[in-house]
Amino acid sequence: MTKGATRQAGQQAEQQALDYLQGQGLSCITRNWSCKGGELDLVMLDSDTVVFAEVRYRMHAGWGGALASVDERKRAKLVIAAQSFLQAHERWAAHPCRFDIIALEGSASPSARINWLKNAFDS
Repeated sequence: MTKGATRQAGQQAEQQALDYLQGQGLSCITRNWSCKGGELDLVMLDSDTVVFAEVRYRMHAGWGGALASVDERKRAKLVIAAQSFLQAHERWAAHPCRFDIIALEGSASPSARINWLKNAFDS
């Protein structure tokens, strides 16, 4: 898969994850929020809880699959980015927060299997 095709598959997976979460009643605060410490794929609101959703896509489940790709190093980067987001957007700082992983496996299409792991890890 070329770099452009990989990027396109990732964007499709992120859109699919966004559509799925919105279908589950969450609303989007922002997407692809970047800071010096990293990037947040989706920042969603689930009732009064701010959800930092990391979207991971893998064509095959080899090497642990999409869920296993969020390792300790990646979790630490997500925590730093979330802290930066809350400092930059004080409106959300008083809300409860959680980290979710949206793992998609299979072809990058509406038929990809979605696994939503709520409260995947603590900060």
